[in-house]
Amino acid sequence: MTILYIDAFSGISGDMFLGALLDAGLAEADLRAALASLPIEGYELLVRREKRGGIEATRVEVRLDPGAEQPHRHLHHIEEIIKGGRDCGLRIADCGLDGIPQIRPGEAGTHLRALAVFRRLAEAEARVHGTTPEKVHFHEVGAVDAIVDIVGVCAGLEMLGVERVVASPLPMGSGSVDAAHGRLPVPVPAVVELMKGFPIRPPTGQACGEEEGELTTPTGAALVVTLADAFGPMPAMVIEKVGYGAGAREGKHVPNLLRVILGREVGPSSSRRAGTTPGQADDAEADTVWLLEANVDDASGETLGAATQALFEAGALDVWLVAATMKKGRPGVVLACLAAEGLVAAVEEAIFRETTTFGVRRSAVERTKLAREHVTVETAFGPVRVKVGRRGGRVVTAAPEYEDCRRLAAERGAAFREVYAAAMEAWRGKE
Repeated sequence: MTILYIDAFSGISGDMFLGALLDAGLAEADLRAALASLPIEGYELLVRREKRGGIEATRVEVRLDPGAEQPHRHLHHIEEIIKGGRDCGLRIADCGLDGIPQIRPGEAGTHLRALAVFRRLAEAEARVHGTTPEKVHFHEVGAVDAIVDIVGVCAGLEMLGVERVVASPLPMGSGSVDAAHGRLPVPVPAVVELMKGFPIRPPTGQACGEEEGELTTPTGAALVVTLADAFGPMPAMVIEKVGYGAGAREGKHVPNLLRVILGREVGPSSSRRAGTTPGQADDAEADTVWLLEANVDDASGETLGAATQALFEAGALDVWLVAATMKKGRPGVVLACLAAEGLVAAVEEAIFRETTTFGVRRSAVERTKLAREHVTVETAFGPVRVKVGRRGGRVVTAAPEYEDCRRLAAERGAAFREVYAAAMEAWRGKE
């Protein structure tokens, strides 16, 4: 499994994230091609090498054309722009924004990542300003540079084949910053809202060498809390590439850089496979996750469906419902899910928010998993990714990605089963 570790030792912003991905191997030509498909104009993407604290990094800057009109945008404008980029690698489905699009770990590119990031931003801004996400004027957040950064990062993760994202706790900074609404305290209100339920690194002060000012921006925070599968120290992995993204300022005490580390996950017996390269499978994997359960006996089917979606959006690895008989003989369900260590709080918050339960049970459980990789096969309908599961280096199972087959079936006017069968046949031919 390909892992990206976000080491935000000096904070994170959208342009720093994008620069770090380019520095870690994302091809600039591929990024420009992806962004060129978006229906936005009046900007220039500048990519250059700069140094921060003696470390060479990639600096990305979106320079706006002074003569081009860039209006404030609402959420539906963002949706229209992103859905207009049909070739940007995001596999955008023809659906609305009734909720944060579902993002499940290990299935990069099959869900609406960029829309999910903007939805989370809109919800945070709405809570701060006492309005609804649909009525939020994005101001700085909705400017062209944020659209470029967010779409670029989401497309870049897919192009690099990232299957799991782990992030360090984010530093909040200190002091104040000038914004569209005047001078605001750091962290700004939107960042505080975005970080609810997620770990942060508390300010240590200049005496301990920390920079003053805004270290984590709303765009950077939204990207991390939406895309990261877990928070914590760097996971066990075979490091393959390292990238540094430079921020706009220099940094007086700490280099103003974001570091990303790309590698392959190390399974229980993968130490003998240190030479594994991207595209190859590691041995069977094992990990420990949290099982969260809640009894619910007074919820409609619609409420339970919405709760299931909300748990996935909060970062749950899997969610399921089990019919049960509750006290006093009432029929109900046990709402259960799996969550990584760093996202337990966020998932629990979603359970309490979306259901009427008064308690959540939690227990640590160990999992044994198949090592996974994605292999792209060519069919008469177009390219389809096939998820391959291996154990001990032996293929145990393989399945074409549902979203790829569904999309091609719609585009080609074919039946889903025809595309699926063609992908399986192509996969068997490669084996």
